[in-house]
Amino acid sequence: MPRITHLSFPELRLAARNAHHLRGYFGQLFREYSPLLHNHLEGGQLRYAYPLVQYKVIEGMPVLVGINEGATLLLDLFLQVQELHIAGQTYPLHHKGLQCREEEAGYAEELFTYRFCTHWMALNQQNYKEFVQLPAEQQKKRLDNLLRAQLLAVFKGMDVWLEPEQRILVQTQLQQKHTHFKDQRMLVFEGIFTTNARLPKWIGIGKAVSRGFGAIERQ
Repeated sequence: MPRITHLSFPELRLAARNAHHLRGYFGQLFREYSPLLHNHLEGGQLRYAYPLVQYKVIEGMPVLVGINEGATLLLDLFLQVQELHIAGQTYPLHHKGLQCREEEAGYAEELFTYRFCTHWMALNQQNYKEFVQLPAEQQKKRLDNLLRAQLLAVFKGMDVWLEPEQRILVQTQLQQKHTHFKDQRMLVFEGIFTTNARLPKWIGIGKAVSRGFGAIERQ
């Protein structure tokens, strides 16, 4: 079972777009501490594996989610975080929330329904062009297949392995939205999905999960 740590700041309220400011602040403050905090290796190369520290704003509350090594890292940093500098403002921290536990993840014999707490960025530039040309029925099928593939990538990133006969099933109920990401207008999705996968709370699925996208919560 993967180890999951939630480091939250319940007294603060930020906009969802500030998740990438959280990432920038912690990545710079503890730059020499671990590449897991900013996903850059020594020499500046990107770490392309699934992010083990993810920065999110869940219903206004800033949250850091750590997985396995990332979970241990957030425990180590908990007492060192005394304030946040976000978008030119300083926020002293009088209260911090910390939860660390092992959570079940992987294949299940039952179905669960999850809600995207933050927008799911399912598409990259290449498959976006293909997606928008599809009729609505085919778009839904494409999203179901993409989400299934991304769930398998999440399991791999958490060191959760499935048996060959354990097939993950996905059904989505989503609405299209638009957001700005890196000065580009991006198609994103909100809504729910049903699957036979066990997933930890607030784990990120899809693109840009280290910047707050694709956070989920069981209904």
